[in-house]
Amino acid sequence: MTRHDLPEPSFRDSVDLMFNRASALLDLPPGLEEKIRVCNSTYTVRFGVRLRGQITTFTGYRSVHSEHMEPAKGGIRYSLGVNQDEVEALAALMTYKCALVETPFGGAKGGLCIDPRQYEEHELELITRRFTYELAKRDLINPAQNVPAPDMGTSEREMAWMADQYKRMNTTDINASACVTGKPVHAGGIAGRVEATGRGVQYALQEFFRYPEDVAKAGLTGTLDGKRVVVQGLGNVGYHAAKFLSLEDGARVTCIIEHDGAVSSEAGLDVEAVKSWIAAHGGLTGYPSGTFHPDGRRALETDCDILIPAAMEGVITRENAARIKAALIIEAANGPVTAGADEILRDKGTVIIPDLYANAGGVTVSYFEWVKNLSHIRFGRMQRRQEESRHQLIVNELERLSRDKELGWTLSPGFKERYLRGADELELVRSGLDDTMRSAYQAMRAVWHGRKGVPDLRVAAYIVAIERVVSSYRAKGL
Repeated sequence: MTRHDLPEPSFRDSVDLMFNRASALLDLPPGLEEKIRVCNSTYTVRFGVRLRGQITTFTGYRSVHSEHMEPAKGGIRYSLGVNQDEVEALAALMTYKCALVETPFGGAKGGLCIDPRQYEEHELELITRRFTYELAKRDLINPAQNVPAPDMGTSEREMAWMADQYKRMNTTDINASACVTGKPVHAGGIAGRVEATGRGVQYALQEFFRYPEDVAKAGLTGTLDGKRVVVQGLGNVGYHAAKFLSLEDGARVTCIIEHDGAVSSEAGLDVEAVKSWIAAHGGLTGYPSGTFHPDGRRALETDCDILIPAAMEGVITRENAARIKAALIIEAANGPVTAGADEILRDKGTVIIPDLYANAGGVTVSYFEWVKNLSHIRFGRMQRRQEESRHQLIVNELERLSRDKELGWTLSPGFKERYLRGADELELVRSGLDDTMRSAYQAMRAVWHGRKGVPDLRVAAYIVAIERVVSSYRAKGL
């Protein structure tokens, strides 16, 4: 029996297998490895909501994987596929992700078994508020203990409802806005949160391409400019990653895959046009530009430089891994490559930038939003004008010198306006996210290149994360 014929590990098994690969290279004290690996607790709630003249019962979950730091952090997804194993696997990934990018959170995750497309907006609000009530009364939503965020099937709208419901239940909590992140800016959110995960994918790729040695391991050369990119899933993450890479880095998005098929064009697709078509028609079918392929799963095997799976877990498996032609895979989704497929791809020489790093932009900017809510002031408010005043002094002096005809130089067009403008909240958020993605990648590659027996970036990422969790537990006396 070959590896291709072995049974496919579940998503949860894949996470545990990848954890075990890394922990086997570490000398952990007896019992501590299991303490880190296992999920601390999972709460299952079943609640009823009166809709359309009858009571409908819904099932939801909130899992806390680790409380080595608090609050625990993790999104809430709305999907018919939500189940306990999936939520616990995602909570574990959140633990390692937060440790890797050094956000002071434990890992958690939540989900509601529901197809949000089957309900009107006012019905979803009723359901979300009741779900929030069931979690909040058990401190599974709390700014100091458990802080949800958007995930698949949810958005800033649901986070606004959750925050408002928590405030109604905790009228004297001055920090109530910090109970969830991913809120609209006008409701306590932060500029740049909506696109944060996609922007993080872009920053991760930019950092990878700063190291020619790493780029060469993927069989690539040069920069992102001109690289052929295939994106699976044009939701929030995939859309923003594709948009930024094509507009700002010169990459060519040659194929976009959605639930009803794929559309491709070797010359490059207009990401905005594809997104607008999907919004208007519910899928890619009938898109007038490019070539349509009804089998989206096969489109994952399209020849390209960079593959960005940005939809569901488990889309690259033992069955199709050998046919994947991408030189570099960056996991914008959680767990898109199974543990079995990971081995096959590694043996082929495919480089994978792992999910716990690649899609950490969301939790990083969520951290900034949480800090903003606790400090009760937007970023940039105190220092922006003072920064502009100091810059004005330099500009005034440069302008004085430029009037000296003996020197014979002038300021470049537009320099004054660009230099004078102080950083606003969005620029500060992007700066903090870029710094975080750079630092995390450097920590990973130091382990990848510097430690014996570390085969790839995924194992390196887990090692960095596990060691940081170990340090937290030791500080607690474990």
